Amino acid sequence: MWNGKGYNNKGHLVFELISGCGKVQEYNGDFCKLIYIGEYLNGERNGKGKEFFYSKYFSELKSYFEGEYINGKRNGKGKEYYSNGKLKLEGEYLNGKKWNGKWYNNKEHFELITGCGKVKKYYESGKLKFEEEYLNGEKTKVKEYEDYNDKILYEGDYLFVKRNGKGKLYYHTHYHDVLKWYYEGEFLNGERNGKGKEYYDNHRLKFEGEYKNGKKIGKGKNII
Repeated sequence: MWNGKGYNNKGHLVFELISGCGKVQEYNGDFCKLIYIGEYLNGERNGKGKEFFYSKYFSELKSYFEGEYINGKRNGKGKEYYSNGKLKLEGEYLNGKKWNGKWYNNKEHFELITGCGKVKKYYESGKLKFEEEYLNGEKTKVKEYEDYNDKILYEGDYLFVKRNGKGKLYYHTHYHDVLKWYYEGEFLNGERNGKGKEYYDNHRLKFEGEYKNGKKIGKGKNII
């Protein structure tokens, strides 16, 4: 898109550009819902704009973001609002990542300074879901909790939005009220991969060996 005006199949103005610069409206192709309106430069979001977020099937507007963009990503100051206009998040972004400021709402609690800090996220029920640590805008360590009774499920390293590195995985009884056993070892792409150990709830060793994609493989020993 470089010069001229474009329209979608409902007659909505989609873009109006002169030499690649100007105002653009982006729509979801399947549901024809507005997902962005703002400034463009060299075919990307650059300048000020708004993003719109909907329910799973695009039947309801849930929230929207208003702020600054560079090369298609959030950069600079920005605010996110609920559909009723109530403030949800406020802070600064760098390359699309939350970077500075404090964010408070019923699902998240952020406190970040230059991409470092702690974050809490909650289930719809209001119970704690994640406790996260950030470094340079990336999630590095996480504690995960169950929705039903606040029992911890996992604590350890995170990378690329998955369990990666070293961590502990906890298994509870059928009714989630008592710890049954837990795993301590290496993770890759969210699964147990590498060396690891399983323990009974009294910390007595249950299994020691190697894992691949969450399954025991290679050398190992079971202890009864």
